[in-house]
Amino acid sequence: MKEEIKISQERKKYLQKKKREKILIKVVQFSIIVGIIVLWEILARKGIIDSFIMSQPSRMVKTLFNLSSNNLLEHIKVTCLETLIGFLLGTFLGAVIAILLWWSRFLSKVAEPFLVILNSLPKVALRSCDYYLGRSRNASYYCYGIGHFFNSNNS
Repeated sequence: MKEEIKISQERKKYLQKKKREKILIKVVQFSIIVGIIVLWEILARKGIIDSFIMSQPSRMVKTLFNLSSNNLLEHIKVTCLETLIGFLLGTFLGAVIAILLWWSRFLSKVAEPFLVILNSLPKVALRSCDYYLGRSRNASYYCYGIGHFFNSNNS
């Protein structure tokens, strides 16, 4: 037999007050988001902000409805897959290297100055040359960073 828990009237009022407060917080948060989006749309339509750089909500919604017609879904899928593979590969290699450095004191001492230098570099400088920033593959390109040394397509 289930025992019934008795709650005092004061406790019920307190819980109702907390529930109303949570609902009010969510409503205000939602209103702020809607207000920002409406303001953004108005400023873009009036030309106060450049809609080419900042886009505008109505154009984003239109694009979302046309995802399949312009291969955007395919690009999103490829980007997500590449991100996932990169994350998993980086995590796996990082864990293996960390275990090796933890396991071998000699290897840890040898690698320490190089790891300190790599850690102080801006992470953008470590990108590979395969990132063309929208340029075609046969165009000349510039690569800054150590990724240049590992590029086998270099000509």
